[in-house]
Amino acid sequence: MPLTKAKDLSIKSLKSIEHLVLFIIALATLFAIGEEILHMIAIRTVELADLLLLFIYLEVLAMVVNYIESGKLPIRMPLYIAIVALARYLILDMKAMEDWRILAISISTILLACTVIVIRWGQLKMPYPKNQDYDN
Repeated sequence: MPLTKAKDLSIKSLKSIEHLVLFIIALATLFAIGEEILHMIAIRTVELADLLLLFIYLEVLAMVVNYIESGKLPIRMPLYIAIVALARYLILDMKAMEDWRILAISISTILLACTVIVIRWGQLKMPYPKNQDYDN
């Protein structure tokens, strides 16, 4: 019996820490969004890089919400964030980059996009059986 109580307490403690960290991530993301908006107001212009950065922040918030609601983190969400981040990096620094770096970032983006397609295809063509729980 004491082992079961210790296990339950451990799980509750870890869940509490998990929710605290998710809350901190959400707060930090909201703070970053606010900073970006203030920056755009201060310079009185909106550039594509600013919009892409806001999309990255939005995707992080969506990922936190999805994780809180379902308790699961779809692997595609961080891949989407990575794709947008690479696109933003390419857009911002393309003029100063060497050709090999542009090629490497482009290939990385294509690989991430292909990974998303393969994962999505796998989810559609080979779904988990309804009666089987793979989370335990």
